[in-house]
Amino acid sequence: MGDRRTEALWRPPMLLDRLVTRILKLPSAPAPYRVDRGLRVPMSDGVELAAAHYAPQGEPAGTILVRGPYGLGAPFDLLYARPYAARGYHVLFVASRGTAASGGDFDPMRTELADGRDVVAWMVAQPWFTGRFATVGPSYLGFTQWALLMDPPPEMAAAVVTVGPHDFAKHSWGTGAMNLDLVGWSDMMNRQPRGDRSPGLVRGQLKQAVAAPRQARALRPVFTDLPLADAGERHYAGGARWFRDRVTRPDIDGDAYWEPMRFAAALEKAEIPILLHSGWQDLFLAQTFEQYQRLSARGLDVALTVGPWTHRGVIQDGGSRLIPETLDWLGAKLAGRPLARRTPVHLRVTGTDEWRELDEWPPPCTPLVLFPRPGAALGDAPAGSEAGFTFDPARPTPAFGGPLLENGGYVDDGGLAARPDVLAFTGEPLAAAVEVHGVPEVELAHRSDNPHVDLFVRVSEVDPAGRSRNVCEGYRRLDPARDQSTLVRIPLMPVAHRFAAGSRIRLLIAGGCYPQFTRNLGTAENPGTGTTLVPARHRLTLGPSRLVLPTAAPVSPPPASPAPGAG
Repeated sequence: MGDRRTEALWRPPMLLDRLVTRILKLPSAPAPYRVDRGLRVPMSDGVELAAAHYAPQGEPAGTILVRGPYGLGAPFDLLYARPYAARGYHVLFVASRGTAASGGDFDPMRTELADGRDVVAWMVAQPWFTGRFATVGPSYLGFTQWALLMDPPPEMAAAVVTVGPHDFAKHSWGTGAMNLDLVGWSDMMNRQPRGDRSPGLVRGQLKQAVAAPRQARALRPVFTDLPLADAGERHYAGGARWFRDRVTRPDIDGDAYWEPMRFAAALEKAEIPILLHSGWQDLFLAQTFEQYQRLSARGLDVALTVGPWTHRGVIQDGGSRLIPETLDWLGAKLAGRPLARRTPVHLRVTGTDEWRELDEWPPPCTPLVLFPRPGAALGDAPAGSEAGFTFDPARPTPAFGGPLLENGGYVDDGGLAARPDVLAFTGEPLAAAVEVHGVPEVELAHRSDNPHVDLFVRVSEVDPAGRSRNVCEGYRRLDPARDQSTLVRIPLMPVAHRFAAGSRIRLLIAGGCYPQFTRNLGTAENPGTGTTLVPARHRLTLGPSRLVLPTAAPVSPPPASPAPGAG
């Protein structure tokens, strides 16, 4: 069983639990529990994974399984272990293969399917197991939940997936261009300490803050030097061995390498109640909405909450709403207690302070069609001939905010609109507020003098003072064989946003968004190994091009829901 250590719940941890209870606005006072550390969970290939078991005092409400690669200490234990153990749940917290004190090599996402089965087999054989379990956790900890649902264990009774993708290949290359959040994430994982000792929340946060500027400078050559795969390998210096494969294998449908990271089938196999959490500026937002709509279409017991958060903001800023919701959901679905939640969909409408409770998503909408026009205008009728810009991969169009892992979210993107390699079309001031609910779409009559091009589109809101703020966006790498001289359709991210009366709607069009996505080199070379850079001149025929916004009438906010209880 390894080097086991048992912590009694002495006064300092109880003070910490009380502090977490206050900060997260949890619905009941924490109760005593103990922590068994140094557990070793055997895998079928002989590797052992490190784990900690949180055992509540008294009659348990159920069991919760948490699996992920970010260690077993703070801050994840403060959010995804201690609050539940302090409210009557056994919690088994397991470190992914090759992380923390777990054995084996870390090959991100590719071993979670088999390891999940082995963890469950070990857990259900323990004398403390309660017979049924749920899963919780964000991001990679959400991905491990979808891995379990590829072959759902009979003891699995509920799940709460927070910003968790079910298809990491689609996230990586689904637009046709590689999502380069991988660079910073790989750097973080490459620096993860091995072992089961946490540096502590305060020390760990201070260390990260002090090191962040230096690490950002060290990463710059990965984004500037070519080829990309070599630049990454020089930086990681023998670590992050997955990087070359991820950036040089764009064929996610034909390359078997990606298969262990694709769990779309779980959306058809799941039969348990699932609560989904996301943020409007989260990098996995589209997958969360796909999860909700596919599970809902099957008649599954599924709910969705989306707030005005980035990927990290869901955890840092959304905890006071989402952790109580999770306790409410687990209390109802695992422990059989009343559910406080009244409707399946809870959304914060951006551009307002309103949370909306809906029975369905999207609500009934009417399309609002706007056309780019001469003079950088955006109007309700087509007009004009052409507009154009040049994308130069040696000086790629930069990312301004948006669904990024780092430095994302809502920003003033006026600087982006002013760039010569960006087309900006801005409408007249709105006579009345306009609410958009759903997935906007841009259709562009597009051609270029180089078939190897990308298109980035964004909708922003310009306030009466002239400040521009991003709302939602989309990206697509065009197919050199099929997308020349055709109408190119680009879906944007899902959105629930109110454009205020007096504000103006803006459409931005560019040839890149770097370093969110790999720049298009302008050649047929592999994006990860290519070295030649060729600019492209984009031409847009204005008449047929258009922006389609699904609009709904603004409504008054509902009465406040009762506070979710712990069950």
